[in-house]
Order: sequence, then structure tokens, then C-alpha cells
Amino acid sequence: MKAKKILSLISLMIVMAFALTACGGNQEKPSSGEQPGQSSETPAAAPAQVLKYGTDAEPVGLDPHTVSSTSSIRIFRQIYDTLIDVDTEMNFIPSLAESWEQPDDLTYIFKLREGVKFHNGREMTAEDVKYSFERVLNPDTAAIGKSYYDSIDSIEVVDTYTVKFTLKEPFAPFMTNLTSLYGAIVPKEVVEENGNLMQKACGTGPFMLKEWIPDNKVILEKNPDYFVEGEPRLDAIEYYVMTDESARVAALRTGSVDVIKLPASSIPLVEGNADINILEYQSNDYSYVGFNLDLDKFKDVRVRQAISLAINRQEIIDLVYDGNAKVTGFVPEAMGRWAIDFQAEELYQQNIEKAKQLMAEAGYADGFETTIAVGLLDDINATGEVLQKQLEQIGIKATIQNLESGQYVDAWKNRTHEMMVGRNGAGTDPNRAVAFFFSSTGSANVWGYSNPEVDELCNQGKVTVDEAEREAIYKEAQKLIVNDVPNLFIASPMEYYFARKNVLGFVPTTFDIENFNNVVIK
Repeated sequence: MKAKKILSLISLMIVMAFALTACGGNQEKPSSGEQPGQSSETPAAAPAQVLKYGTDAEPVGLDPHTVSSTSSIRIFRQIYDTLIDVDTEMNFIPSLAESWEQPDDLTYIFKLREGVKFHNGREMTAEDVKYSFERVLNPDTAAIGKSYYDSIDSIEVVDTYTVKFTLKEPFAPFMTNLTSLYGAIVPKEVVEENGNLMQKACGTGPFMLKEWIPDNKVILEKNPDYFVEGEPRLDAIEYYVMTDESARVAALRTGSVDVIKLPASSIPLVEGNADINILEYQSNDYSYVGFNLDLDKFKDVRVRQAISLAINRQEIIDLVYDGNAKVTGFVPEAMGRWAIDFQAEELYQQNIEKAKQLMAEAGYADGFETTIAVGLLDDINATGEVLQKQLEQIGIKATIQNLESGQYVDAWKNRTHEMMVGRNGAGTDPNRAVAFFFSSTGSANVWGYSNPEVDELCNQGKVTVDEAEREAIYKEAQKLIVNDVPNLFIASPMEYYFARKNVLGFVPTTFDIENFNNVVIK
């Protein structure tokens, strides 16, 4: 970790050196041939609109279909678009599709915008939509969002700008799932030329990948052909990798970066600084601890229940998030009526004696040793450290395993961890929050968890159109999963961006957190 801090400081020094370099020029005197009122001076060019973002982790890749890392998503969400989007009220709005119709429960027809160009200059058409979803559905792709679109029976190119999806059965979350970047539209030729989109990104979004220097920075430049007139207003976004929090804060104070994201515990570091705004919103994320259910010690549900009873979620919130988070399940409170009251569940009440009893019943009266894998995100690391101490109360001796971004994702995908602290986004539909992570066939069920009752409820929920019935179905599934404890669900935090006051037009919200399209630097 010392080496990483040194690299962070070197990166910061480089950034500061650029920031402190002033540009100047000489004024020429008017020539004797000038007429009154004329000047030979060239009007000063407007300063470049460049947003500098101090990010906490290196992206692990830029393929929207196969990468779920937060450090990657924050970058490729600027590069790619989806067919449709949602507004702040969760209503569907046009994106690459300008309109759509649903003739029956199985058919969805989308009319695409004409003239939309990929970053390589080629026009996007219905063929690209068909290719993108077929790529996601191809098992060889190992797409994270495959289960989002498994209900698709066929995709038909009606004409150049019209595409028709036919489903195998009614699927209530289908439109919601189309708003996910797991269904981003990509160009076939770029994928085939490079094998994947991990290093070579090419979308239709407001910004284009210009440069990626590993362990240093990623530079995106404005897409001059973006289909929304007048957007983006920025010329570029530069992401500087600064894994050390103090380096990011120092860079923000000096103006070497314009925006950083930090936990609530860091607010005192900038509070009262007249040059910095603190922008907050309630996230739809939650922190969790995942178990490798291939291991004997975690196969026994009593062990997992004991761990749930041993931990103090509010203490984690107080120490990691400075109290600025809510005790949560995997359907956070921000999802409104879809969420059950997790705090009322028995396994959410700390009870050390009951936890010890369950450990003894499972054959672990003296506890055991394990490892807790954590990544580079500050709150993930801090959560692991608090858990380590809390688990000592029931004899579990945990070693913290600090992993680089790529190692962390590999451990998550390939189940090479024992316990793992992470963060998930619950999405905008309970099908993602529940089935995507905890049905036996869910694309993000990397734990080895399987409960036939949960699977049946997930199957019912996705084909049930009546909203009240869907709500009851998913609430029943939540209670079953909480009792099975495939994960410990801990906190849904308030999120904080710290931005220089000259950054205007940045308004993060629960379901639109990093929209920089209308940001300007004054």
C-alpha cells in the first residue's frame, strides 16, 4: 500500500504542476497602417471547459456488458447510451429510441433516432441494437446483465431505424432493464476488431475515450456529434487516479481537481472552505458482506445467521459513514414501497448470546479463522476493519485481504474469496434487487446461493403485471433471503460529492448521479 500512496502523491504532483502552469502571450502594437477603432489584437480564446475528477480507484475495464465495477461504470456511463432512460420521477424517457409502442404483452417496437453516430463516425442503426443484445445473450460473452434480457425470444430489424423485441413470456421489468448500461448499444466492428471493449471504448454517448494511462488517468473528450443539441457543454473530463483520500482532498483544495467523491466522515476536512460545495443525495446502493457458500463453514445457515446477529450495523454506520447512512437490506429505502422494514427483522437485532448458541449448534463453539476481502473503496475497507473486530465476539478471527481492483473483481466473479465486503446498486426495479443477485440463475449471484422458493417468487414477480401483486411477491422473497443470509446487508449511505464552486450545473440525484452534460466551469 505504501507504493500505491507514493504513486498517488506522484500523480498529484503532476496534476498540480499542470494546474499551476500559466499560459501567457505578448500583445503586438498596432501597425501604422491601422484605421481608427481597429486593433490587431486577436480576441482571447475562451478557456477550455475541462472537468478534473479525482477518482479513488483504477477502472478494471470499459466493457459495459461485462464489467460491474464502480470505478469503471463512472467512466463508461459517459461513453455509452441505452435505448431509453428514466427521469427523476422514474418515468421512461427517450434516449437512442425516440419513441416506442407495445402492441401486446410480448412485443416492444422501438423507433430509433436518425443520425446518431458512434464515436468512430458511423451511424447507429437497428442492426447495432440487435447485435448488442445478441452479444449480451451469448453465453460466451459472460455478460453481467444476461439475466436481464433472458426473456427475449427474438430481435427483428424492421427497417434501418426500427427494431422489434418479442419476449418468450410477459416480463414486467423489461422496460426498466432497458435503461441499464448492461444493455448499452455498441458497434460490432469495434468489438470484433479488439475482441472486447475492455480497453477500446466506442459508444454514442456525450464523451469519447481519448487516453487511458494505467494507474494515472483517463481522459474523455467531448463528442462533437452527440445527438442532444448543445450537450455536452464540457470539452473534456479528466479522471485522475488517487487512491489515497488525503491526496484527493489536497488536490481539491488547491484546484488541481474539480470534483471528488468522499464518505460523510470526510466532510469536516472541507467544511467551511469557501471554495468548495458539498453536494449530497440518498444513494440507492447498499454495502454487504458476501459469503462463499462452497465452503463448509458457510454452508451452514446457522453460521451465517450467527454472524448477522453478531454484527452491529448502526456501529458500522457511525464509524464508517459518520452516521450518514441507513440500516438497509438489498432493497433500500430509496426504492420506496418495494422495500420491507429490514430493521424489524430478528436477524438485524444484535444478540451475541444467540449468535454463540448458533455457532455451537453448527459445531463452531470455538469459532474459526477466515479472510475478509476488501477493495480500494474507502468505505469498503473501513467496513471490513469494523467487522473484523465485531466478529471476534463470537470467536471468528478474520484477516483483512486487501485486493487491487482487478483482483477484487476476479475474486467476486470466480468465488475465490471466503468473505467479501462490497457495494451493490439496487437499480430501479425489484427484479434487479432480488432476482439479479439472489435467484439461482441471477447473473450477479456469485455466492452459490439457491432457494427454490425464492426462485419461484422471482419467476412470479417478473411475469406479474399487477403492481400490488408484484410488491407482495418481492416482499415475501426479501424475508426469505434475509433469513437465509447469503449476504449480510448493512448500510445504504448518503453520498457526497465535493466540488469546486466554479463547477456549475452538477446536480447528483438518486437515479442520475453523475450527469455532467450540462456542467460548465466558470
